[in-house]
Amino acid sequence: MQKLWLIFAQTTTVVLAALFVISTLRPELLPWKSPGGTLVTIKEAVSDRPSQAAPQPGSYSDAAQKAMPSVVNVFTTKEIKVSSHPLLDDPMFRRFFGDRFESQSRRASSLGSGVIVSPEGYILTNHHVIDAADEIEIALADGRKAKARVIGSDPETDLAVIRVDMEDLPTMTFGHSDNARVGDIVLAIGNPFGVGQTVTMGIISALGRTHLGINTFEDFIQTDAAINPGNSGGALVDTAGNLIGINTAIVSRTGGSLGIGFAITASVATQIMEQIVKTGSVTRGWIGVEVQDVTPELAESFKRPSTSGALIAGVLKGGPADQAGVKPGDIIVEVKGEPVIDSSGMLNLIAALLPGETATITVIRNQTERSIKLKVGKRPMPLSQEQYFDPDAGAME
Repeated sequence: MQKLWLIFAQTTTVVLAALFVISTLRPELLPWKSPGGTLVTIKEAVSDRPSQAAPQPGSYSDAAQKAMPSVVNVFTTKEIKVSSHPLLDDPMFRRFFGDRFESQSRRASSLGSGVIVSPEGYILTNHHVIDAADEIEIALADGRKAKARVIGSDPETDLAVIRVDMEDLPTMTFGHSDNARVGDIVLAIGNPFGVGQTVTMGIISALGRTHLGINTFEDFIQTDAAINPGNSGGALVDTAGNLIGINTAIVSRTGGSLGIGFAITASVATQIMEQIVKTGSVTRGWIGVEVQDVTPELAESFKRPSTSGALIAGVLKGGPADQAGVKPGDIIVEVKGEPVIDSSGMLNLIAALLPGETATITVIRNQTERSIKLKVGKRPMPLSQEQYFDPDAGAME
């Protein structure tokens, strides 16, 4: 009996050892084992085309792939002088202690985006992206990098044109921003926070945004597509991948996107870009007046039936308007036959005039309409650009 138990134990041991070896090395030989474990039944989509031949329904891959190569990252550096103590910059302090305490300097870097607009190497970006930069470098989506030089900029619209000497540049196709409608889907392309080229999606929330205090001349597309620091100068494109705007500013209390972003229309950007490329600067008409909107209270006090027009709050002595007899309190209602809706519209109409030409403006004075001819002057260059709420500097409360 003992011998039988010994044989049984030995046999069981051998069988278990064999099962262990097989389950470890060749589990598929065991009848209760299936390759890869438990089988899961799945249902795959049936397609008569390769998976990457066309985008899936609801995808905007074609638009993104068309526009992305033309959007570049813009890296700028500039030297900033800093002092270890404010007294070191005081002339009286330095007079007594000499220049032994020298101010130090450091290199500050920032980033933004830009759009390649021609095979000749012209790139459209924001003025505040390249303002006061000592060095500008751009990086293409294909990994190429190059130094760029400034052709010209326009602080009053926050646009600038830079240029690189490179070949085989992918250029952006311009769309018709004047045909854009509220509710249209748009894509914002740029380099937010320096993480690399990124595409975000949203809709056009509003058109013709003005009176925001961002630029002197404003005609913005508002969008809820996420725009963050580093997106400035990047592209806002339609679902066909065509440029309809240059991303420039956001409303934010934290510096990040809150769904209220602004882009300069492609039509405005084209006009500014052509002037900069041709002359290196932007020339605008100017008559030397300070204007404000006609509020309902002002309209009532002037016995006006509507708030249309622009109220002259001040006239520059010796300027074109002063020489023509324009007075504070006048309300400009027409410029060369074009109706003036508000102060912003009046500013745009005057800016569109050619310096040196004679133009007729219509004003309301003492409830009487009169026409005044004046010689248009050239708008002076701004002494400095005020800080405004944009993705790369500060926020608006």
